[in-house]
Amino acid sequence: MPQKLWKALSGILVPLAAIAFWQLLSSKGWVNATILPSPMQVLTRWWAYLRPLDPFDPAQGPYWRWLLSGELPQDAMGSLYRVLVGFFIGAGLALPLGLAMGYSKLVNGLFNPLIQVLRPIPPIAYIPLSILWFGLGNPPAIFLISIGAFFPVLMNTVTGVQNVDSIYLRVGRNLGAGRFTQFTRIILPAATPYIFTGARIGMGTAFIVVIVSEMIAVNNGLGYRILEAREYLWSDKIIAGMFTIGLLGLAIDTVMSRLSARLLRWHRGLEQS
Repeated sequence: MPQKLWKALSGILVPLAAIAFWQLLSSKGWVNATILPSPMQVLTRWWAYLRPLDPFDPAQGPYWRWLLSGELPQDAMGSLYRVLVGFFIGAGLALPLGLAMGYSKLVNGLFNPLIQVLRPIPPIAYIPLSILWFGLGNPPAIFLISIGAFFPVLMNTVTGVQNVDSIYLRVGRNLGAGRFTQFTRIILPAATPYIFTGARIGMGTAFIVVIVSEMIAVNNGLGYRILEAREYLWSDKIIAGMFTIGLLGLAIDTVMSRLSARLLRWHRGLEQS
């Protein structure tokens, strides 16, 4: 069997086995269908959740807009919007601060005590304050997601800058590179793998936080819909929403992984040499 085909198949063997075991539990009646519906029930609910709400009318606008008019696409786009905005705010604040803390002992000494006090506090603990400060809707959810994304990016950036091999810096100085050139041409590229790792962790945290925040602060999104389904004991819709979150997270992580592999080809070459 070709290696690429085996690699592709091996990635789905465990999920297929889990679904088969799940189907066995449901078909044998070993679990209550209200508690754990069968895979087919979940798929049927997921399709009903996905399909457009109204029959297509060309006067309504483009075809793609009609396809996205279903409850699931609307909820997914709402959650994805909050995740991306919150992530870019948190990462956008964390990146320059992390570079400064990693590069300057003075900046690190000023900010590190405060960072170490705030870092262990989970973003969920800020929910009461976020509602008091921002009310309901997108702002408190984006605020919480920003906090969730901020610290993974910050700490990995600091670690990346501080772990730059001193040999590279000495070579740069011997070649006449100034501080700015050393920072932009040596330190920043060397820290980039750590930054990408922090970004992937931060994105994962953002998905966790968005679901919790949507259950409390907003009236749409995948988290809100899961909470609504719980009220009506629609466990099939709960699982459908959970799988949708997983698929969205997988898609974004795949994009970030491929972007990292493309931008860090030089780093991969150094590791293999």
